[in-house]
Amino acid sequence: MEVRGVGELMELLYVCERRDHALRTAALLRRSRPADKELQVAGLVQVLAETPPRGDAARAADAVRSLLGERVARLVWLHAPAERYLAAVSSPAGAPGAGNGAMSPAEAAAFARDPLADDALTLRQAHEAAAVPGLDAGVLEDWRTVLELVAARTVHHLPGA
Repeated sequence: MEVRGVGELMELLYVCERRDHALRTAALLRRSRPADKELQVAGLVQVLAETPPRGDAARAADAVRSLLGERVARLVWLHAPAERYLAAVSSPAGAPGAGNGAMSPAEAAAFARDPLADDALTLRQAHEAAAVPGLDAGVLEDWRTVLELVAARTVHHLPGA
């Protein structure tokens, strides 16, 4: 399913069980990377990868790609691999994977070469930091303008636009 507009995306986000966590993630990214609206938006919409009926990162990335652009879609898709990468690099030497879903050394090396690896790790770390309740993250409506801005940039970068 493709999300066709900001209004439709907002409706999907409103019904997400983990919306507050997504708001906290986006708010943390806004503080740490104030100029990177696409990264902030990826922090907000990555929750779609955890929410039925989408329920997986590939579908969530495909759903937002035409509206929010390739970079946001890739960051949504890289969210889970970033978690596996962090597990790999924090595992004790000689225990890659150790049953924790960590990447193998070859997978970790390939992930690290991805041009969006650093941004995906920043997103993942913000996601983990946002697990602590109490951060004032505002309300979803606060993000409508940012979503519209990123969507407008995407429309202007489409071939033939």
